[in-house]
Amino acid sequence: MCAKLKLAAVDLGAESGRVISGYLDQERLSIREIHRFRNQSVFLGNYLYWDILNLFDHIKQGLRQLSLGAPDLRGVAVDTWGVDYGLLDPHGNLMANPISYRDHRTDAILPIVFERVNEAEIYARTGIQIMPINTSCQLTAEREENPGKLGAAEDLLFMPGLFSYFLSGVKANDATIASTSQLYDPNARNWAFELVDRLDLPARLFKNLVRPGTVLGELVAFPDGILPQAEVIAAGGHDTASAVAAVPTDKDDFIYISCGTWSLVGTELDHPVLSPEAQQLNFSNEVGVEDSIRFLKNVMGLWLLQQCRRSWARDGQDYDYAELAALGAKAKPWRTLLNPDDPLFLNPHDMPTAIAEYARRTEQPVPESVGDYVRCILESLALKYWWVMEGIQGLTGVSYDCIHVVGGGTQNAFLMQLTADVTGQTVVAGPVEATAIGNILVQAMALGAVRDRRHLRQVVRKSFDVRSYQPQELSPEGKEARRRFLALDQ
Repeated sequence: MCAKLKLAAVDLGAESGRVISGYLDQERLSIREIHRFRNQSVFLGNYLYWDILNLFDHIKQGLRQLSLGAPDLRGVAVDTWGVDYGLLDPHGNLMANPISYRDHRTDAILPIVFERVNEAEIYARTGIQIMPINTSCQLTAEREENPGKLGAAEDLLFMPGLFSYFLSGVKANDATIASTSQLYDPNARNWAFELVDRLDLPARLFKNLVRPGTVLGELVAFPDGILPQAEVIAAGGHDTASAVAAVPTDKDDFIYISCGTWSLVGTELDHPVLSPEAQQLNFSNEVGVEDSIRFLKNVMGLWLLQQCRRSWARDGQDYDYAELAALGAKAKPWRTLLNPDDPLFLNPHDMPTAIAEYARRTEQPVPESVGDYVRCILESLALKYWWVMEGIQGLTGVSYDCIHVVGGGTQNAFLMQLTADVTGQTVVAGPVEATAIGNILVQAMALGAVRDRRHLRQVVRKSFDVRSYQPQELSPEGKEARRRFLALDQ
Protein backbone atom coordinates (compact mmCIF):
# COMPACT_ATOMS: atom_id res chain seq x y z
CA MET A 1 0.00 0.00 0.00
CA CYS A 2 1.37 3.40 -0.96
CA ALA A 3 2.01 5.79 1.91
CA LYS A 4 1.59 9.54 1.75
CA LEU A 5 4.79 11.11 0.51
CA LYS A 6 5.95 14.46 -0.82
CA LEU A 7 8.82 14.13 -3.28
CA ALA A 8 10.58 16.26 -5.89
CA ALA A 9 12.05 15.49 -9.30
CA VAL A 10 14.76 17.57 -10.90
CA ASP A 11 14.34 16.76 -14.59
CA LEU A 12 16.97 18.24 -16.90
CA GLY A 13 16.61 18.01 -20.66
CA ALA A 14 18.70 19.41 -23.47
CA GLU A 15 16.31 22.35 -23.99
CA SER A 16 14.94 23.04 -20.51
CA GLY A 17 14.98 21.93 -16.89
CA ARG A 18 12.18 21.61 -14.34
CA VAL A 19 11.72 21.11 -10.65
CA ILE A 20 8.49 19.15 -10.23
CA SER A 21 6.79 18.25 -6.96
CA GLY A 22 4.91 15.01 -6.46
CA TYR A 23 2.38 14.03 -3.83
CA LEU A 24 1.73 10.32 -3.46
CA ASP A 25 -1.45 9.47 -1.56
CA GLN A 26 -2.27 5.77 -1.41
CA GLU A 27 -2.12 4.74 -5.10
CA ARG A 28 -2.57 8.17 -6.65
CA LEU A 29 0.22 10.52 -7.67
CA SER A 30 -0.33 14.19 -8.40
CA ILE A 31 2.43 16.39 -9.78
CA ARG A 32 2.97 20.11 -10.13
CA GLU A 33 5.63 22.10 -11.94
CA ILE A 34 7.39 24.40 -9.47
CA HIS A 35 10.11 25.99 -11.56
CA ARG A 36 11.03 25.78 -15.24
CA PHE A 37 14.22 27.17 -16.72
CA ARG A 38 16.14 27.18 -19.96
CA ASN A 39 19.12 24.93 -20.57
CA GLN A 40 21.49 26.34 -23.13
CA SER A 41 25.03 25.24 -23.85
CA VAL A 42 27.69 27.94 -24.11
CA PHE A 43 30.55 28.10 -26.61
CA LEU A 44 33.76 29.30 -24.96
CA GLY A 45 37.22 29.05 -26.47
CA ASN A 46 37.33 25.79 -28.38
CA TYR A 47 34.52 23.91 -26.66
CA LEU A 48 30.76 23.81 -26.17
CA TYR A 49 30.02 23.63 -22.43
CA TRP A 50 26.97 23.04 -20.28
CA ASP A 51 26.37 26.04 -18.01
CA ILE A 52 26.34 23.83 -14.94
CA LEU A 53 26.52 26.62 -12.36
CA ASN A 54 23.47 28.33 -13.81
CA LEU A 55 21.62 25.00 -13.90
CA PHE A 56 22.44 24.27 -10.27
CA ASP A 57 21.37 27.75 -9.24
CA HIS A 58 17.99 27.13 -10.90
CA ILE A 59 17.69 23.75 -9.15
CA LYS A 60 18.21 25.50 -5.82
CA GLN A 61 15.71 28.21 -6.75
CA GLY A 62 13.12 25.54 -7.50
CA LEU A 63 13.76 23.69 -4.25
CA ARG A 64 13.51 26.95 -2.28
CA GLN A 65 10.15 27.69 -3.92
CA LEU A 66 9.05 24.15 -3.11
CA SER A 67 10.06 24.49 0.53
CA LEU A 68 7.44 27.22 1.03
CA GLY A 69 4.63 24.77 0.37
CA ALA A 70 6.20 21.42 1.21
CA PRO A 71 8.62 21.73 4.15
CA ASP A 72 8.00 18.02 4.86
CA LEU A 73 9.52 16.94 1.52
CA ARG A 74 10.97 13.45 1.93
CA GLY A 75 13.11 13.06 -1.17
CA VAL A 76 14.62 14.65 -4.25
CA ALA A 77 16.27 12.97 -7.24
CA VAL A 78 17.91 14.22 -10.42
CA ASP A 79 17.60 12.80 -13.93
CA THR A 80 19.33 14.11 -17.05
CA TRP A 81 20.40 13.17 -20.55
CA GLY A 82 23.12 10.53 -20.94
CA VAL A 83 26.83 10.27 -21.77
CA ASP A 84 28.08 13.66 -20.44
CA TYR A 85 30.15 13.90 -17.26
CA GLY A 86 32.16 16.11 -14.92
CA LEU A 87 35.61 15.39 -13.53
CA LEU A 88 36.49 15.98 -9.87
CA ASP A 89 39.98 16.51 -8.43
CA PRO A 90 41.22 14.57 -5.36
CA HIS A 91 39.66 17.23 -3.11
CA GLY A 92 36.22 16.75 -4.64
CA ASN A 93 36.25 19.99 -6.64
CA LEU A 94 34.78 20.18 -10.13
CA MET A 95 37.72 20.67 -12.48
CA ALA A 96 35.83 22.33 -15.36
CA ASN A 97 32.34 22.76 -16.74
CA PRO A 98 31.21 19.56 -18.49
CA ILE A 99 31.52 19.65 -22.27
CA SER A 100 28.36 19.00 -24.28
CA TYR A 101 28.06 15.82 -26.33
CA ARG A 102 27.22 18.10 -29.28
CA ASP A 103 30.72 19.59 -29.18
CA HIS A 104 32.71 18.90 -32.34
CA ARG A 105 35.73 17.43 -30.53
CA THR A 106 34.44 13.90 -31.22
CA ASP A 107 33.54 14.39 -34.89
CA ALA A 108 36.53 12.32 -36.07
CA ILE A 109 37.23 10.31 -32.92
CA LEU A 110 35.85 6.88 -33.87
CA PRO A 111 38.90 5.79 -35.95
CA ILE A 112 41.13 6.62 -32.96
CA VAL A 113 38.91 4.53 -30.66
CA PHE A 114 38.87 1.64 -33.15
CA GLU A 115 42.69 1.66 -33.35
CA ARG A 116 42.67 0.37 -29.77
CA VAL A 117 39.51 -1.75 -29.75
CA ASN A 118 37.62 -2.75 -32.87
CA GLU A 119 33.95 -2.01 -33.30
CA ALA A 120 32.78 -5.62 -32.93
CA GLU A 121 34.66 -6.05 -29.63
CA ILE A 122 33.24 -2.83 -28.20
CA TYR A 123 29.71 -3.87 -29.04
CA ALA A 124 30.15 -7.44 -27.79
CA ARG A 125 31.32 -6.13 -24.44
CA THR A 126 28.99 -3.14 -23.95
CA GLY A 127 26.05 -3.61 -26.33
CA ILE A 128 25.88 0.15 -26.91
CA GLN A 129 25.06 1.86 -30.19
CA ILE A 130 28.21 3.15 -31.89
CA MET A 131 28.00 6.94 -31.75
CA PRO A 132 30.77 9.55 -31.49
CA ILE A 133 28.91 11.22 -28.60
CA ASN A 134 29.39 8.21 -26.29
CA THR A 135 31.39 8.76 -23.11
CA SER A 136 34.04 6.33 -24.37
CA CYS A 137 34.61 8.65 -27.33
CA GLN A 138 34.48 11.83 -25.26
CA LEU A 139 37.08 10.48 -22.82
CA THR A 140 39.27 9.39 -25.73
CA ALA A 141 39.09 12.95 -27.07
CA GLU A 142 39.92 14.22 -23.57
CA ARG A 143 42.93 11.90 -23.44
CA GLU A 144 44.11 13.07 -26.85
CA GLU A 145 43.65 16.81 -26.27
CA ASN A 146 44.11 17.30 -22.53
CA PRO A 147 45.84 14.29 -20.94
CA GLY A 148 46.94 16.36 -17.94
CA LYS A 149 43.34 17.06 -16.96
CA LEU A 150 42.37 13.41 -17.20
CA GLY A 151 45.49 12.38 -15.30
CA ALA A 152 44.73 14.79 -12.46
CA ALA A 153 41.10 13.67 -12.03
CA GLU A 154 40.05 11.42 -9.19
CA ASP A 155 36.35 10.89 -9.91
CA LEU A 156 34.01 10.91 -12.88
CA LEU A 157 30.38 11.76 -12.22
CA PHE A 158 27.75 11.70 -14.92
CA MET A 159 25.39 14.65 -14.95
CA PRO A 160 22.73 13.29 -12.53
CA GLY A 161 25.45 12.07 -10.19
CA LEU A 162 27.18 15.45 -10.35
CA PHE A 163 24.06 17.39 -9.37
CA SER A 164 23.24 14.82 -6.67
CA TYR A 165 26.76 15.33 -5.32
CA PHE A 166 26.22 19.10 -5.21
CA LEU A 167 22.98 18.50 -3.29
CA SER A 168 24.16 15.78 -0.89
CA GLY A 169 27.96 15.74 -0.79
CA VAL A 170 27.83 12.03 -1.78
CA LYS A 171 29.61 10.87 -4.94
CA ALA A 172 27.70 8.17 -6.80
CA ASN A 173 26.70 7.10 -10.29
CA ASP A 174 23.68 4.88 -10.80
CA ALA A 175 23.71 1.98 -13.23
CA THR A 176 21.17 3.48 -15.66
CA ILE A 177 23.36 6.46 -16.48
CA ALA A 178 26.63 4.49 -16.41
CA SER A 179 25.23 2.08 -18.99
CA THR A 180 24.97 4.89 -21.57
CA SER A 181 28.74 5.38 -21.49
CA GLN A 182 29.87 2.47 -23.69
CA LEU A 183 32.18 1.58 -20.81
CA TYR A 184 29.71 -0.67 -18.95
CA ASP A 185 29.24 -4.44 -19.25
CA PRO A 186 25.49 -5.28 -19.15
CA ASN A 187 26.19 -8.96 -18.50
CA ALA A 188 28.60 -8.43 -15.61
CA ARG A 189 26.53 -5.42 -14.43
CA ASN A 190 29.71 -3.50 -13.76
CA TRP A 191 32.26 -1.34 -15.53
CA ALA A 192 34.00 -2.97 -18.50
CA PHE A 193 37.44 -2.48 -16.93
CA GLU A 194 39.30 -4.36 -19.68
CA LEU A 195 37.86 -1.91 -22.21
CA VAL A 196 38.75 1.02 -19.93
CA ASP A 197 42.33 -0.26 -19.81
CA ARG A 198 42.62 -0.79 -23.57
CA LEU A 199 41.38 2.76 -24.18
CA ASP A 200 44.11 3.95 -21.78
CA LEU A 201 41.64 5.60 -19.41
CA PRO A 202 42.28 5.87 -15.65
CA ALA A 203 40.45 3.00 -13.94
CA ARG A 204 40.24 4.99 -10.66
CA LEU A 205 37.59 7.23 -12.23
CA PHE A 206 35.08 4.38 -12.34
CA LYS A 207 33.93 3.78 -8.79
CA ASN A 208 31.24 1.39 -7.55
CA LEU A 209 27.75 1.95 -8.93
CA VAL A 210 24.44 2.18 -7.10
CA ARG A 211 21.04 0.84 -8.15
CA PRO A 212 18.11 3.13 -8.93
CA GLY A 213 16.20 3.58 -5.71
CA THR A 214 19.25 4.08 -3.48
CA VAL A 215 19.17 6.74 -0.76
CA LEU A 216 22.42 8.72 -1.08
CA GLY A 217 22.24 11.07 1.90
CA GLU A 218 20.68 14.14 3.42
CA LEU A 219 20.04 17.31 1.42
CA VAL A 220 22.92 19.56 2.53
CA ALA A 221 23.09 22.15 -0.26
CA PHE A 222 21.37 24.90 1.76
CA PRO A 223 23.23 26.54 4.67
CA ASP A 224 19.93 27.61 6.27
CA GLY A 225 18.74 24.01 6.42
CA ILE A 226 15.56 24.21 4.37
CA LEU A 227 13.76 20.91 3.71
CA PRO A 228 15.31 19.23 6.77
CA GLN A 229 13.57 15.88 6.19
CA ALA A 230 14.60 15.55 2.55
CA GLU A 231 17.04 12.92 1.38
CA VAL A 232 18.81 12.86 -1.95
CA ILE A 233 17.97 9.66 -3.80
CA ALA A 234 19.39 8.02 -6.92
CA ALA A 235 16.41 7.36 -9.18
CA GLY A 236 16.74 6.37 -12.82
CA GLY A 237 19.45 8.96 -13.38
CA HIS A 238 19.23 8.60 -17.13
CA ASP A 239 16.01 10.38 -18.05
CA THR A 240 14.96 7.59 -20.40
CA ALA A 241 15.25 5.04 -17.58
CA SER A 242 12.86 7.11 -15.48
CA ALA A 243 10.52 7.62 -18.43
CA VAL A 244 10.39 3.93 -19.33
CA ALA A 245 9.69 3.03 -15.70
CA ALA A 246 6.55 5.18 -15.97
CA VAL A 247 5.18 3.63 -19.18
CA PRO A 248 1.54 2.91 -18.21
CA THR A 249 1.39 -0.68 -19.45
CA ASP A 250 0.27 -3.88 -17.75
CA LYS A 251 2.04 -6.05 -20.35
CA ASP A 252 5.48 -7.63 -20.25
CA ASP A 253 6.06 -7.09 -23.98
CA PHE A 254 5.65 -3.57 -25.30
CA ILE A 255 7.27 -0.99 -27.53
CA TYR A 256 7.95 2.46 -26.11
CA ILE A 257 9.06 5.75 -27.56
CA SER A 258 10.40 8.34 -25.16
CA CYS A 259 9.75 11.32 -27.39
CA GLY A 260 11.56 14.60 -26.84
CA THR A 261 14.79 16.19 -28.08
CA TRP A 262 15.85 12.59 -28.67
CA SER A 263 13.46 9.78 -29.50
CA LEU A 264 14.39 6.57 -27.70
CA VAL A 265 12.58 3.70 -29.39
CA GLY A 266 12.78 0.35 -27.69
CA THR A 267 11.44 -2.46 -25.56
CA GLU A 268 12.16 -3.81 -22.09
CA LEU A 269 14.02 -7.11 -21.71
CA ASP A 270 15.48 -9.23 -18.92
CA HIS A 271 18.81 -9.79 -20.69
CA PRO A 272 20.91 -7.85 -23.22
CA VAL A 273 20.92 -8.72 -26.92
CA LEU A 274 24.53 -8.62 -28.13
CA SER A 275 24.22 -10.49 -31.40
CA PRO A 276 25.97 -9.47 -34.63
CA GLU A 277 22.52 -8.64 -36.00
CA ALA A 278 21.89 -6.21 -33.13
CA GLN A 279 25.30 -4.67 -33.76
CA GLN A 280 24.58 -4.32 -37.47
CA LEU A 281 21.36 -2.42 -36.68
CA ASN A 282 23.27 -0.44 -34.02
CA PHE A 283 20.93 -1.02 -31.08
CA SER A 284 21.76 -0.18 -27.48
CA ASN A 285 21.39 -2.25 -24.31
CA GLU A 286 20.99 0.19 -21.42
CA VAL A 287 20.09 -0.59 -17.84
CA GLY A 288 16.63 0.21 -16.54
CA VAL A 289 14.92 0.18 -13.17
CA GLU A 290 15.16 -3.14 -11.29
CA ASP A 291 18.06 -4.31 -13.50
CA SER A 292 15.91 -4.51 -16.62
CA ILE A 293 17.47 -3.90 -20.03
CA ARG A 294 16.25 -1.05 -22.21
CA PHE A 295 16.87 -2.48 -25.66
CA LEU A 296 16.57 0.59 -27.84
CA LYS A 297 17.70 2.78 -30.65
CA ASN A 298 18.61 6.44 -30.21
CA VAL A 299 16.84 8.49 -32.89
CA MET A 300 17.71 12.17 -33.31
CA GLY A 301 14.12 13.15 -32.44
CA LEU A 302 12.49 16.55 -32.18
CA TRP A 303 15.91 18.20 -32.04
CA LEU A 304 15.53 18.82 -35.76
CA LEU A 305 12.28 20.73 -35.24
CA GLN A 306 13.61 22.56 -32.17
CA GLN A 307 16.61 23.81 -34.10
CA CYS A 308 14.52 24.84 -37.11
CA ARG A 309 12.24 26.76 -34.77
CA ARG A 310 15.26 28.52 -33.28
CA SER A 311 16.54 29.45 -36.76
CA TRP A 312 13.16 30.81 -37.82
CA ALA A 313 12.91 32.83 -34.60
CA ARG A 314 16.27 34.44 -35.39
CA ASP A 315 14.78 35.48 -38.73
CA GLY A 316 11.75 37.04 -37.04
CA GLN A 317 9.35 34.10 -37.56
CA ASP A 318 8.44 33.06 -34.02
CA TYR A 319 6.17 29.99 -33.99
CA ASP A 320 5.03 27.86 -31.10
CA TYR A 321 4.98 24.09 -31.55
CA ALA A 322 1.20 23.94 -32.06
CA GLU A 323 1.47 26.44 -34.91
CA LEU A 324 4.29 24.45 -36.48
CA ALA A 325 2.30 21.20 -36.30
CA ALA A 326 -0.68 22.92 -37.94
CA LEU A 327 1.51 24.22 -40.78
CA GLY A 328 3.02 20.78 -41.26
CA ALA A 329 -0.42 19.15 -41.44
CA LYS A 330 -1.38 21.48 -44.33
CA ALA A 331 1.79 20.86 -46.36
CA LYS A 332 2.03 18.36 -49.21
CA PRO A 333 2.65 14.86 -47.81
CA TRP A 334 5.58 12.53 -48.50
CA ARG A 335 7.50 15.13 -50.51
CA THR A 336 10.94 15.05 -48.87
CA LEU A 337 12.23 12.33 -46.54
CA LEU A 338 15.21 12.43 -44.16
CA ASN A 339 17.19 9.95 -42.16
CA PRO A 340 16.98 11.88 -38.85
CA ASP A 341 20.19 10.19 -37.68
CA ASP A 342 22.38 11.47 -40.48
CA PRO A 343 25.50 13.06 -38.89
CA LEU A 344 24.65 16.26 -40.75
CA PHE A 345 21.87 16.90 -38.21
CA LEU A 346 23.82 16.38 -34.95
CA ASN A 347 24.78 20.03 -34.48
CA PRO A 348 24.66 22.07 -37.70
CA HIS A 349 25.10 25.83 -37.74
CA ASP A 350 21.61 26.17 -39.23
CA MET A 351 19.15 23.25 -39.30
CA PRO A 352 16.97 24.39 -42.25
CA THR A 353 20.15 24.80 -44.31
CA ALA A 354 21.29 21.31 -43.30
CA ILE A 355 17.92 19.82 -44.29
CA ALA A 356 18.08 21.58 -47.66
CA GLU A 357 21.61 20.26 -48.18
CA TYR A 358 20.44 16.71 -47.35
CA ALA A 359 17.54 17.01 -49.81
CA ARG A 360 19.88 18.08 -52.60
CA ARG A 361 22.36 15.34 -51.73
CA THR A 362 19.64 12.68 -51.93
CA GLU A 363 18.07 14.21 -55.05
CA GLN A 364 14.78 15.13 -53.42
CA PRO A 365 12.77 18.36 -53.54
CA VAL A 366 14.15 21.03 -51.21
CA PRO A 367 11.44 22.15 -48.73
CA GLU A 368 10.06 25.52 -49.77
CA SER A 369 7.96 26.61 -46.80
CA VAL A 370 7.97 26.28 -43.01
CA GLY A 371 5.18 23.72 -43.37
CA ASP A 372 7.28 21.70 -45.82
CA TYR A 373 10.16 21.56 -43.33
CA VAL A 374 7.90 20.56 -40.46
CA ARG A 375 6.16 17.88 -42.48
CA CYS A 376 9.35 16.31 -43.75
CA ILE A 377 10.76 16.17 -40.19
CA LEU A 378 7.65 14.61 -38.63
CA GLU A 379 7.03 12.15 -41.46
CA SER A 380 10.68 11.11 -41.35
CA LEU A 381 10.51 10.56 -37.58
CA ALA A 382 7.42 8.37 -37.96
CA LEU A 383 9.19 6.37 -40.68
CA LYS A 384 12.27 5.97 -38.49
CA TYR A 385 10.08 4.73 -35.62
CA TRP A 386 8.62 2.14 -38.00
CA TRP A 387 12.09 1.09 -39.14
CA VAL A 388 13.30 0.66 -35.55
CA MET A 389 10.16 -1.22 -34.52
CA GLU A 390 10.62 -3.65 -37.40
CA GLY A 391 14.19 -4.21 -36.22
CA ILE A 392 13.12 -4.85 -32.63
CA GLN A 393 10.54 -7.42 -33.75
CA GLY A 394 13.12 -9.18 -35.88
CA LEU A 395 15.75 -9.24 -33.13
CA THR A 396 13.47 -10.30 -30.26
CA GLY A 397 11.08 -12.56 -32.16
CA VAL A 398 8.15 -10.82 -30.47
CA SER A 399 5.19 -9.31 -32.33
CA TYR A 400 3.96 -6.12 -30.71
CA ASP A 401 0.46 -4.65 -31.08
CA CYS A 402 0.80 -1.30 -29.34
CA ILE A 403 3.30 1.54 -29.04
CA HIS A 404 3.45 3.55 -25.83
CA VAL A 405 4.75 7.08 -26.43
CA VAL A 406 5.71 9.17 -23.41
CA GLY A 407 7.26 12.61 -22.99
CA GLY A 408 6.74 16.06 -24.42
CA GLY A 409 6.38 14.83 -27.98
CA THR A 410 3.02 13.27 -27.08
CA GLN A 411 1.57 16.78 -27.24
CA ASN A 412 2.14 16.76 -31.01
CA ALA A 413 -1.06 15.02 -32.16
CA PHE A 414 0.03 15.19 -35.79
CA LEU A 415 3.20 13.19 -35.04
CA MET A 416 1.25 10.69 -32.92
CA GLN A 417 -1.22 10.02 -35.74
CA LEU A 418 1.58 9.77 -38.30
CA THR A 419 3.29 7.21 -36.06
CA ALA A 420 0.11 5.13 -35.80
CA ASP A 421 -0.47 5.28 -39.57
CA VAL A 422 3.09 4.46 -40.63
CA THR A 423 3.60 1.63 -38.12
CA GLY A 424 0.07 0.27 -38.38
CA GLN A 425 -0.03 0.12 -34.55
CA THR A 426 -2.27 1.68 -31.95
CA VAL A 427 -0.35 4.53 -30.30
CA VAL A 428 -1.05 5.19 -26.62
CA ALA A 429 0.28 8.69 -25.88
CA GLY A 430 1.08 9.85 -22.37
CA PRO A 431 1.85 10.79 -19.78
CA VAL A 432 3.66 13.92 -20.91
CA GLU A 433 5.74 14.15 -17.73
CA ALA A 434 6.69 10.46 -17.68
CA THR A 435 10.32 11.19 -16.81
CA ALA A 436 9.47 13.19 -13.68
CA ILE A 437 6.76 10.68 -12.77
CA GLY A 438 9.19 7.77 -13.04
CA ASN A 439 11.80 9.73 -11.09
CA ILE A 440 9.33 10.40 -8.25
CA LEU A 441 7.96 6.86 -8.08
CA VAL A 442 11.43 5.28 -8.03
CA GLN A 443 12.08 7.50 -5.02
CA ALA A 444 8.88 6.08 -3.53
CA MET A 445 10.31 2.60 -4.11
CA ALA A 446 13.45 3.62 -2.24
CA LEU A 447 11.31 4.75 0.70
CA GLY A 448 9.17 1.59 0.71
CA ALA A 449 5.93 3.15 -0.56
CA VAL A 450 5.97 1.39 -3.97
CA ARG A 451 6.75 -2.33 -4.14
CA ASP A 452 8.29 -2.82 -7.57
CA ARG A 453 8.22 -1.78 -11.22
CA ARG A 454 4.88 -3.46 -11.89
CA HIS A 455 3.30 -1.66 -8.92
CA LEU A 456 4.86 1.60 -10.09
CA ARG A 457 3.15 1.30 -13.48
CA GLN A 458 -0.15 0.49 -11.79
CA VAL A 459 0.10 3.79 -9.91
CA VAL A 460 0.78 5.60 -13.20
CA ARG A 461 -2.28 4.06 -14.84
CA LYS A 462 -4.48 5.10 -11.92
CA SER A 463 -3.09 8.63 -11.78
CA PHE A 464 -2.72 9.90 -15.35
CA ASP A 465 -4.82 9.97 -18.51
CA VAL A 466 -3.57 8.81 -21.90
CA ARG A 467 -4.83 9.30 -25.45
CA SER A 468 -5.07 6.55 -28.06
CA TYR A 469 -4.51 6.99 -31.81
CA GLN A 470 -5.83 4.27 -34.12
CA PRO A 471 -3.93 3.62 -37.36
CA GLN A 472 -5.49 4.70 -40.62
CA GLU A 473 -4.76 3.11 -43.98
CA LEU A 474 -1.72 4.66 -45.62
CA SER A 475 -2.24 6.20 -49.02
CA PRO A 476 -0.36 4.69 -51.98
CA GLU A 477 2.06 7.65 -51.67
CA GLY A 478 2.60 6.81 -48.00
CA LYS A 479 3.34 3.18 -48.78
CA GLU A 480 5.75 4.30 -51.48
CA ALA A 481 7.37 6.63 -48.91
CA ARG A 482 8.23 3.61 -46.74
CA ARG A 483 10.04 2.09 -49.72
CA ARG A 484 11.82 5.38 -50.44
CA PHE A 485 12.83 5.68 -46.79
CA LEU A 486 14.44 2.24 -46.83
CA ALA A 487 16.54 3.36 -49.77
CA LEU A 488 18.09 6.14 -47.67
CA ASP A 489 21.34 5.36 -45.86
CA GLN A 490 20.26 4.28 -42.36
